[in-house]
Amino acid sequence: MVIVEKMTDGPGRKPEWLKKPLPKAAAMREVEATLRGRSLHTVCESAKCPNKGECFSRGTATFLIMGDVCTRDCRFCSVSGGSPSPLDPAEPEQVADAAVVLGLEHVVITSVTRDDLADGGASHFVQTIQAVRRRLPQCTVEVLIPDLGGVRASIDAVLDAAPDVFNHNVETVPRLYSRVRPRADYHRSLEVLRHAAERGAVLVKTGLMVGLGETEEEVRLFLADAKRAGVALVTIGQYLRPSRDHLPVTEYVPPKVFDEYRSAGEALGLLVESAPFVRSSYHAEDGLRRFGARGDGTAKEDQC
Repeated sequence: MVIVEKMTDGPGRKPEWLKKPLPKAAAMREVEATLRGRSLHTVCESAKCPNKGECFSRGTATFLIMGDVCTRDCRFCSVSGGSPSPLDPAEPEQVADAAVVLGLEHVVITSVTRDDLADGGASHFVQTIQAVRRRLPQCTVEVLIPDLGGVRASIDAVLDAAPDVFNHNVETVPRLYSRVRPRADYHRSLEVLRHAAERGAVLVKTGLMVGLGETEEEVRLFLADAKRAGVALVTIGQYLRPSRDHLPVTEYVPPKVFDEYRSAGEALGLLVESAPFVRSSYHAEDGLRRFGARGDGTAKEDQC
């Protein structure tokens, strides 16, 4: 199969639908001060998320635990690769404290991949969930975990902490894994999701980036795979190149194609959030709200 590169990702080349208004600087500074004062990282900053300004302006952030250095080196991701520092035992309480200060009602916790740790960092996820629950017992908690090496005991440890949302991103279609995620495995990721669904996790969620060279048929096959694995909610968003050292954008996917992906997923019984700026943790609380409102097994109108 030959994929024709349709467009490069360069200054001034992005279409109108990929332009966002400037964020409110004052509100952003408040969030940044809360994070820096507690030596916390966010995926919003480390992954150069295009929604950072908007999310920080409304007082939300996605916590990136276990440092900001990843043991893998995925070619789409701007998080630094290398040898991470030892875990900070104070970090779980610092995350909880920041969530209190920010007044969060839905806390999203993700991490770098820590292949250097025996449990992949599962116990640190557990400690962070527990710390948030102690400080904010009415708060809902979402975790976006790495694959934890596919080790069931590690996955079970996170599930036993009973997050309200269990998320693990597949990221791309299987054909592109060797180029996009050379140290990850598509089928291992599906097994992580399947196991969580079989364990009865409240909401199992995964995400896909498009614009990396996948075909529309491959996206539809991914949606079918996600449904068979027991996933309830899928997020689909446009890949944007973090720097010239990362994979180029193959295509800026038009909004109407995102709408088609949403329709295809909903026809399978999935909840689907599909739009250029959709990311796993973007308006994440809306996904949980939609899941809770779905009483007949069909997707409701997108709130994002």
